[in-house]
Amino acid sequence: MPGIFEPQAEKYIHSLLPPRDAVLRKMERYAAKHKVPIVGPACARVLHQLALSIRARRVFEMGSAIGYSTLWLARAVGPGGKVFYTDGNPENAERARSYLGEAGMLERVEFLVGDALKSLKATPGQFDLIFNDVSKKQYPEAFKLAVPRVRVGGLFITDNVLWSGRVARPAAVGDQETAAIQKFNRLIYKSPKLMTTIVPLRDGLAVCLKQG
Repeated sequence: MPGIFEPQAEKYIHSLLPPRDAVLRKMERYAAKHKVPIVGPACARVLHQLALSIRARRVFEMGSAIGYSTLWLARAVGPGGKVFYTDGNPENAERARSYLGEAGMLERVEFLVGDALKSLKATPGQFDLIFNDVSKKQYPEAFKLAVPRVRVGGLFITDNVLWSGRVARPAAVGDQETAAIQKFNRLIYKSPKLMTTIVPLRDGLAVCLKQG
């Protein structure tokens, strides 16, 4: 998915990023070669930073693919913290398990294979942070399920909310993904329980602070 940034500005930001370790670089190469959607290092760094800022210890990730963002979040929660990985593809889960094992983070991750929304319903308790990156048509339902599960002072973060700029135009007939993201964006900004900002990095990252 192409981003919405001016290419030279995006290239500049990436030039400033510190080098990633060997495991992250390996994941980035695999994702690029096999066209696996990952948040990329700039957005992943934001996730990590925000998780650290609220001292997140319990994180639920809705849609984890090969575990790239999972690894950034697992490092943020620290020893004793827990990240719940979800993906509907068992092969993705096995690859993620391998990468996280190589990074020494397996003890911080619980793997849930299947529909992310169903997995969230089945997992009890509140979370410090929920990261949403499921099928775009599921975004409005993800909002309804996730917001009540975030603690006050916690964060609900969602990827791809600018959808290569398509959200700025009326959705074409039959374009359910764009229409769903547009509806989701209205929901997060109108919710009295959330303080929302869309960060125009890569493909748009919505950061929502749970207020009450």
